[in-house]
Amino acid sequence: MAFYVDGFVVPVPKDSVDAYRKLARTAGKVWLEYGALEYHECVADDVQPGKTTSFPQSVKLKPNEVVVFSWITYKSRAARDRINAKVMKDPRIAGLDPKSMPFDGKRMFWGGFKPIVSMTA
Repeated sequence: MAFYVDGFVVPVPKDSVDAYRKLARTAGKVWLEYGALEYHECVADDVQPGKTTSFPQSVKLKPNEVVVFSWITYKSRAARDRINAKVMKDPRIAGLDPKSMPFDGKRMFWGGFKPIVSMTA
């Protein structure tokens, strides 16, 4: 397939969703400026704790938090690596203080994925 995906899951305090949205809009602009194809941030609407694992359990969700699921698409893994290197040097991203982020980065997880099926209507 002719694209690559970075996926992210992060817990966000419910009262910080607006601040997170603002941060995500800025981050999305940066990623797209450097060549990402798509940038998506989604707040959980229907996620329940499972018997073994689930989105809430994966981030050790607290009662006052919500799960955010995000993904960015790129032409390829090489493009992702090149774009992310530029993004991490961009002052709009590099200048962010981890202590002032509207989420707990220690419970965030992410990874790169090679698509195996991709369909649209």
